[in-house]
This record gives sequence, C-alpha cells and structure tokens, in this order.
Amino acid sequence: MDVRGPKGPGLDWLENMVAWARAQLAIAAEIVDNPGGGLVFATQTIGQVKAAFQERDPDRYRRQVELLDRAEDAAVRRDYSRSRELIVEALEGLGN
Repeated sequence: MDVRGPKGPGLDWLENMVAWARAQLAIAAEIVDNPGGGLVFATQTIGQVKAAFQERDPDRYRRQVELLDRAEDAAVRRDYSRSRELIVEALEGLGN
C-alpha cells in the first residue's frame, strides 16, 4: 500500500499529535494495572507516544519524554500509582 501523497509521505497526523497523545496516555493510565495484558498495552502505548514526541520536536517535548520514560519504568516495576502520576504530569505539561 502506497501512503505517499503528491508531496511525499503524509504528515497530517502531526497536526493532531497532541490530541492523539492525550487520548493514548489516558487509556494507558487507566489500564496499566489491568490483568490480561494491560501492562503490555500501556507500556507499548507510552513508548509509541514517546517516539511520536521525539520525531515531532525532541526539544519541545523533552520533558514529556523524560516523564514518560520514568512512567514506563515505574509500570514495569509494578509501581502503577507512580506510573499514573508521571503520565498525568506529562499530560499537564502539554497545556491545552
């Protein structure tokens, strides 16, 4: 499947990245401690959001990437409340 437009690969998703990131992180925070794959999905989602921030503007989103690194680590160590706190902090740093 060719996803390139007349001017190359589409980057429209970048304009909606913050809204997308908010939605993804809200889900991750909600399910991180759910049995049956919640931890796996949440950490994968956190990683995808971090990658999008780094791709879009690493300097602008440096703080969010750092917080999400720590949130991911806390989740893997099963410190779910700390992971949620860090996700919320990263979200608050995005502004409106």
